Amino acid sequence: MEAAVTIHMEVDVNPTEDEEKVKKAIINLLDNPVFTVEPAFIGFKLRADANGQNSLIKFRSLLRNDRIRDAARKMLYRATYDNKISFYLNKQVAFAGHISFSEESAESPLGPIHVVIETGAPKQLVEWLAEKSEKK
Repeated sequence: MEAAVTIHMEVDVNPTEDEEKVKKAIINLLDNPVFTVEPAFIGFKLRADANGQNSLIKFRSLLRNDRIRDAARKMLYRATYDNKISFYLNKQVAFAGHISFSEESAESPLGPIHVVIETGAPKQLVEWLAEKSEKK
């Protein structure tokens, strides 16, 4: 039985950025996001929400294609608190169709994508997202 999964992504859209490109970065990571826009101090915040483990299939595929499952699994376990997994991704790398974990602001000059995944079974979700790669 699959635990309920809710995904929330939030990203600042700076006045110099194209909103459609920022949306594409999220769409590269998440299936069927529902977007909302909120004003921010500078520019605005773009939020994307999705429900269900299947919404994370693109994210899971990128982890596999970029061959970073083992590193991602460690990162995701460290980012797990109670029933939430909270982490940051580089916005420009996501736009290019790849995944790069980042800090809250330091490594991403245009601001990172903040991802929060809520689930009743975070350990199982991490294992599904970033299953151990096969050793030779």
